[in-house]
Amino acid sequence: MQPPGRVRRLAVRLEEGRAHGGGQLLHGRVQLELRGALRVRALEVCARGMATVHWLESHSIGLNVVYRDFTAYQTFLYRRRQLIPDNGEATVLQAGRHEFPFTFQLPETLATSFEGKHGSVRYWVKAKLHRPWSTVKKAKKEFTVIEPIDINTPALLAPQAGAKEKLARAWYCNRGQVSVTAKIDRKGYTPGEVIPIFAEIDNCTSRAVVPKAAIIQTQTFIARGTKKQKKSVVTSITGDPIPAGKREVWHGRALKIPPVGPSILQCRIIQVEYSLKVCVDIPGTSKLLLELPLVIGTIPLHPFGSRTSSVSSQYSVNLDWLSTIPEQLEAPPEYSAVVSSPEAEQSLAPPCRSELGDILEGPFFAYIQEFRFRPPPLYSEVMNPSGLGGWWSLGCASAKTEVFDSGLGSTGGSKPLVRQHPPTLHDLLIL
Repeated sequence: MQPPGRVRRLAVRLEEGRAHGGGQLLHGRVQLELRGALRVRALEVCARGMATVHWLESHSIGLNVVYRDFTAYQTFLYRRRQLIPDNGEATVLQAGRHEFPFTFQLPETLATSFEGKHGSVRYWVKAKLHRPWSTVKKAKKEFTVIEPIDINTPALLAPQAGAKEKLARAWYCNRGQVSVTAKIDRKGYTPGEVIPIFAEIDNCTSRAVVPKAAIIQTQTFIARGTKKQKKSVVTSITGDPIPAGKREVWHGRALKIPPVGPSILQCRIIQVEYSLKVCVDIPGTSKLLLELPLVIGTIPLHPFGSRTSSVSSQYSVNLDWLSTIPEQLEAPPEYSAVVSSPEAEQSLAPPCRSELGDILEGPFFAYIQEFRFRPPPLYSEVMNPSGLGGWWSLGCASAKTEVFDSGLGSTGGSKPLVRQHPPTLHDLLIL
């Protein structure tokens, strides 16, 4: 029996409780437990992420069977770091437990982790312990990556609709036509949401037909210029049979999305797509199929999102300012309190003539000085029953005028204000 080695345990530990995404930091540590002192040449850790596709196709040539291999790879992540550098000399580690932390920066663009029949997308961290005159001891830890897909984009919030028809035939006899029209409110959904289906099925045949709706997942694997697909039904519903010559209308028939993986759109050799298929089973002939594209995302619909105004996940609505609005707004200040304050009078004071130069040569500056402290007009002056403003009184020779003091004589240089009264009916008849 071979005696136990000095390495009791070598393990990789990562942050638990969450999946990772592109651009994030991957934190972890390598744990090493020793029974006794150990001479170590190097300790390195490597983060890898790769998509792999593989399948075989057989062809018979006479009595022989020839297999063709289809394999493809795509690398998303490759990072290395030495925790104990290899400097040509061995490092002695004492007995006990040792931990070596590490951090990796993930690339901005990654594909979601996936396991399929003919391919996979996997991410892992591997630690390698190099010892003099000994085999390399390894430890591996896989982690999950979920690439965010925000459905709050105009392309994924756009409604999807389509129509299709089919002529039912049996033994070269025409049995009528079946048509279907379907619509959904948007293209992007997240698991757990309900898709309301609006559809109209016309059965103009002589036999009853059965409408159905289903969510289809399509896995596409690409290698050496060849595609291989695998389709599966995620969930489905079946409607009531439609008698001959009748019409069935779905007013938002509900189809709930079960927990499924998101769409994979960023991988060159593996694609995962979804679609909503509305089909009609026609006896004696093939089915009538209408397909509407779907995208299963990871970021749900924004509470304020709509088809006309969508928001991206990288932006958020900040409503903290609503808390600063008082429940009862204060009343506006009186006009006399504003114009009589020293600050207001100082701010409304005209500039010096020496500063403005020749601009003040003319009647305009005098007009400003005369009316800069003029109070607002009375309500009776604005709402003149005759419909004639004060400007009409300037053209009437008999228009009455009233001279009053502005009350600002103490400020110095203020002139009395003149208020024009509207002409009377007698004045207008004279004109």
